[in-house]
Amino acid sequence: MERRNVVAATDNATKDRLVPGEGIRALFPFFSEGPGGCYLDSAATTQKPAVVLDSLRHVLVHANANVHRGAYRLSALASELYDDARQKVARMIGAPSECTIVFVRGATDAINLVARGAEHLFSPGDTILLSLLEHHSNIVPWQMLAKRRGLHIAFTDITDDGRLNMDDFRQKLAALKPKLVAVTQLANSLGTVTPIEEVVALAHKAGAQVLVDGAQGVAHLGVDVQRLGCDYYVFSGHKMYGPTGIGVLYGRPERLEKLEPVQGGGDMISYVSTDGSGWAEVPQRFEAGTPAFPEAIALGTAVDFLSSFDRKSLIAHERELVHAACEMLRGETGVTLHGPASAGGEQVAVVSFSIDTVHPHDFATIADTHNVQVRAGNHCAMPTLRRLGVQATVRLSFGAYSCAKDLGAVRDAIREARKLFSR
Repeated sequence: MERRNVVAATDNATKDRLVPGEGIRALFPFFSEGPGGCYLDSAATTQKPAVVLDSLRHVLVHANANVHRGAYRLSALASELYDDARQKVARMIGAPSECTIVFVRGATDAINLVARGAEHLFSPGDTILLSLLEHHSNIVPWQMLAKRRGLHIAFTDITDDGRLNMDDFRQKLAALKPKLVAVTQLANSLGTVTPIEEVVALAHKAGAQVLVDGAQGVAHLGVDVQRLGCDYYVFSGHKMYGPTGIGVLYGRPERLEKLEPVQGGGDMISYVSTDGSGWAEVPQRFEAGTPAFPEAIALGTAVDFLSSFDRKSLIAHERELVHAACEMLRGETGVTLHGPASAGGEQVAVVSFSIDTVHPHDFATIADTHNVQVRAGNHCAMPTLRRLGVQATVRLSFGAYSCAKDLGAVRDAIREARKLFSR
């Protein structure tokens, strides 16, 4: 198959602007060929549009050859498509060059790569400053690094309604003088939007580098990494309508150059001898072995798909759903909202709540009988929920395909659950 035909098959997201809501469900086989229903767990993973699924299949059928290795046309084609995907990602996040984009397995893998690769840059006694809004993936790798290097881990507090406490952040910056600040752009547990521009600016002024967890933010808020000025930005493909097993580490060129590779193998070397090895240029030095090239190419298609929306209208759609969900939940007896929206604050894509007589896990099971999929538990954010004084919540998380009728199904499930557990 010639390159132009493969590109047409892997890069065929509609050129017309898409309108979020129920109308685009026709683009997602999940809703027509799969179980469908009210899927409200997009913060965990999004459903995939047909163009992304088609992209995976076309690559595996028509361009399945190891990239950057073969001296034949099929390998050259696969390599070109893989490199094109890197360029698409760079453009989407405003990166200065595709050389600042490292393909990894996901946001978790990216954070671990930085924690391992930058280990030699930390000295015993240095401090890493996190926040109580972080996903476990932006806590545990730093705790592991701290244990290896004798570092201190500190946490910026949050308010009672789940916002980042900026007064506490400023105080800790001044008192602790952290070497690194790692913070989320959009909290997966509560939908809290952090003032990330201010966080980055203050941290840099205090002499700290900044890693931003954009696993939720990249799809629901967007980012321009050059304007933001962060040192690292990480995200996963499967939370932005792409495949699993692929993600991105963006790093400023001077930061990536100082990271040590954490995996050795093919394609990350410039030479290998019995006496030692030399490393390839960034980003190849961080991509040892055969990469997930079909997934990376399909991620490029997901970038095209996401770009088919007007970003402002997509954000507005998800904000309206959050507002409508909060209004609905406030009207239900025994329901408590958790997060900034409970006190009139900004919240995007996620709503967390609890029901007085019903455990979140029980509610999720009952909701499932209504073909409503919600998340129940600590959402990989135990410190967040502990700070708010709860062990678990129910989480509704929205995507481009979410719509108002989903909320009616949630309301019916709440009423049934309260009736069952009030007997």
